[in-house]
Amino acid sequence: MIVSGQIVDIRAHRIFSGEVQVEEGKIIAIRETENAPQQYVMPGFIDSHVHIESSMLVPAQFAELAVLHGTVATVSDPHEIANVLGVDGVKFMIENGKTVPFKFFFGAPSCVPATAFETSGFVIDAAQTATLLHDKDIWYLGEMMNFPGVIFDDPEVHAKIKASLAMDKPVDGHAPLLAGEQLAKYAAAGVSTDHECTNVAEAEEKLKLGMKILIREGSAARDFDMLFPLIDKYPDHVMLCTDDCHPDELQKGHINTKVKKAIANGADVFNVLKIACINPVEHYKLPVGTLRVGDAADFVVVNDLKNFEIARVFVDGKLVAENGKTLFAVDSCVPLNNFSRQLISLQQIEIAAKSNNVNTIIARDGELLTEAGVFNIKIKDRKAVSDTENDILKIVVACRYSNNSPAIGFIKGIGLKKGALACSIAHDSHNLIAVGSSDEEIRNALNKVIESKGGLAAVDGNTVVHLPLPVAGLMSDRSGSEVAALYHNLNMKAAELGSTLRAPFMTMAFMALLVIPALKLGDKGLFDAAKFEFTDLFV
Repeated sequence: MIVSGQIVDIRAHRIFSGEVQVEEGKIIAIRETENAPQQYVMPGFIDSHVHIESSMLVPAQFAELAVLHGTVATVSDPHEIANVLGVDGVKFMIENGKTVPFKFFFGAPSCVPATAFETSGFVIDAAQTATLLHDKDIWYLGEMMNFPGVIFDDPEVHAKIKASLAMDKPVDGHAPLLAGEQLAKYAAAGVSTDHECTNVAEAEEKLKLGMKILIREGSAARDFDMLFPLIDKYPDHVMLCTDDCHPDELQKGHINTKVKKAIANGADVFNVLKIACINPVEHYKLPVGTLRVGDAADFVVVNDLKNFEIARVFVDGKLVAENGKTLFAVDSCVPLNNFSRQLISLQQIEIAAKSNNVNTIIARDGELLTEAGVFNIKIKDRKAVSDTENDILKIVVACRYSNNSPAIGFIKGIGLKKGALACSIAHDSHNLIAVGSSDEEIRNALNKVIESKGGLAAVDGNTVVHLPLPVAGLMSDRSGSEVAALYHNLNMKAAELGSTLRAPFMTMAFMALLVIPALKLGDKGLFDAAKFEFTDLFV
């Protein structure tokens, strides 16, 4: 097979008329020619950090959409499903990914659970982590969210890091707002990346310590605009990632949209392509082609280097997508799950008002970081209830692995005026989470999710919009286009109920992630992530 066009040699910062010859999945020659077509042949895109589960698609269905946008590989941390199903969940992701012509590179989850302050489905200890790291299908140690464990010398945490370094496999980081001596100790332990930076100063402090910075632009956290200057300043030390990408956005675009945006903002085209196509390969030592003789034939053909309209995509020399159509079939999968919760009663989510003021989570659109505030709470029949007029809504987290009493808090920033939202995606232990305008609506939304043993629901009286997620309560067994359409309907319903958030379900799901400041809610109670301890609801 020969593919002709304008060859984009990213390393040499050169574009020339030529042809690429492929045999048995490998590039055997790249030749300069005259009058090659005005189409551009370049390496495929790589998402340098993504949780496939957040697309609500199993890996094969994720690949079916991602290849349409020129993505040929992902560096994927399966810690979402690992929190639900343990090592079996990781193996499911690996095996499902192998059923399609796409390159998934999974890591060994480092934090299952993310903290000891919540209930997860499984625990993966240092010994199990070391066993995983010896697997040829495991390429790195997943993001080390337990940065306090690194800083304060938790032996279990350090054993996991040492096991990865002993296998010459990189250690991914997760260090929001960490700075100074604590950051220096975190980096010195062997942590090599961070995708939690929200400003250039934070990123540069980490870069000076030898860490690579992953510029994140996902469905909830959107840091690209703040971190854009890093691209031309540090092109050898930056990558692009989505972290969490919901199905409706994946249907529209992937890493290609970040590349297009960077070039439109004035970044050097070769620097942008380097961080999108080459740096992940070199950092994670991936067997992904970068358009060199001897490489795997993983490349794309685009119509121009401005809009990056994808004409064709090749993986190991196989044409996998052309002109907006995926050219491989996706087999159905057998769902697996871990879900024990029984239906919730109204009394379980009522709470007596101990005072007029509550510690309140303040959510911000497009951010995983929250703020903490103290607000007057609405009291009805001596119970603390949602106040839609002032956007101080009740938030509930209920354990999915047992029938323990739900934890209750209050949140500002979701914006619902009526109804409720609920889902079984609540990072990272994936208990049930719901926000609503009344106790009755919250109960109804939660019970809809419980009835389907996982999913997303938006309810308003007798009106229900629902997306079942039978695979671990995280992913659908339907096609990507079907899931994207259902998820779009859910977001439209959330907007109808009053939320102005770009991705309300995604934002809500992160309100249970205790390792990201400032105030969060786990299944065991309200948590001060800055102090790393529980705190009282009533003030």
